[in-house]
Amino acid sequence: MGGALGLVLGLLLGVLGGAASEPHSLRYFYTAVSDPSPGVPQFVTVGSVDGEVFVRYDSETRKMEPRVDWIVANVDQQYWDRETETSRGNEQIFRVNLDTARERYNQSRGSHTWQCMHGCDLEDGSIRGFQQCGYDGKDFIALDKDTLTYTAADAAAQITKRKWEQEGTVAEQWKNYLENTCIEWLRKYVSYGKDVLERRERPKVRVSGMESNKILTLSCRAHGFYPPPISISWLKDAVVQEQETKRGSTVPNSDGTYHAWATIDVLPGNRDKYQCRVEHASLPQPGLFSWEPQSNLIPIVAGVAVAVVAVIAALAGFAVWKSEQGKKEKGYNVAPGSDGGSNSSNAGSNPSV
Repeated sequence: MGGALGLVLGLLLGVLGGAASEPHSLRYFYTAVSDPSPGVPQFVTVGSVDGEVFVRYDSETRKMEPRVDWIVANVDQQYWDRETETSRGNEQIFRVNLDTARERYNQSRGSHTWQCMHGCDLEDGSIRGFQQCGYDGKDFIALDKDTLTYTAADAAAQITKRKWEQEGTVAEQWKNYLENTCIEWLRKYVSYGKDVLERRERPKVRVSGMESNKILTLSCRAHGFYPPPISISWLKDAVVQEQETKRGSTVPNSDGTYHAWATIDVLPGNRDKYQCRVEHASLPQPGLFSWEPQSNLIPIVAGVAVAVVAVIAALAGFAVWKSEQGKKEKGYNVAPGSDGGSNSSNAGSNPSV
């Protein structure tokens, strides 16, 4: 399953707004919990475009609801009815899958989770797509879209693999959805939210240092930037110190922007040899920053060019089944697009295992 996870992590890398040649992504995340904590829904679906959540469904409201203004302004009530119907079907199937997985693993009742996600990407005219599921925070099964087969993580998942492949249409229907319906709706959503999704907000960079036990830890933090893909690197004598650098995940702020950080441990006497390099879509060229003990706040200025713009994603560390996150209970007969084809962007229904 490492390859499948690598594919998904790759798909989750930098999504930039902008010209048509730049990449965009559409994702749906599903989570079902058999014994949720108080206040936690048993089932949740979250949809995102370019990393921005735009719709949400849960078993408490039982409605697909908007999370951004641009989707409200561009779709009608029929859209919400279709998305709600699809999500209710998925909710039923996910509850059945929880029971099935528990039986296969010979587990008693308790708190267990069944999660799936699927999505597509568009970049330079090429398309990519994925679909996979996990149980209790671990990989379970993933689609290989090119071979129209499934990769199973263990013996319990092998049962599902045989079931889906013997039926013969599950993988084909997912491939059709991911390469056609999903891409069609991705293009629509990008056009709907263009003003928001294609905006550029420059990062504010702060470099600081803390010495302990004769080791100086240099920290480079970028705040308030959009879109989320960013590259923060530590250089020694202009050479990137990839192995020595520790990075945090790119994390959203409450205002819709993001923040990220990278640190490195150095000898105090060598601190002048180190610089932090920040690359982001909002910058015409990378910025270089050094630690100035008397003034840690450094305004971002694009005055030092070390290379052409290279926006490298910083979403490594994303744990697939720890993320935020079927039409009817009929197993294989519930397929992507079966509720009206391209009328529903969330038509990638999840069959029973």
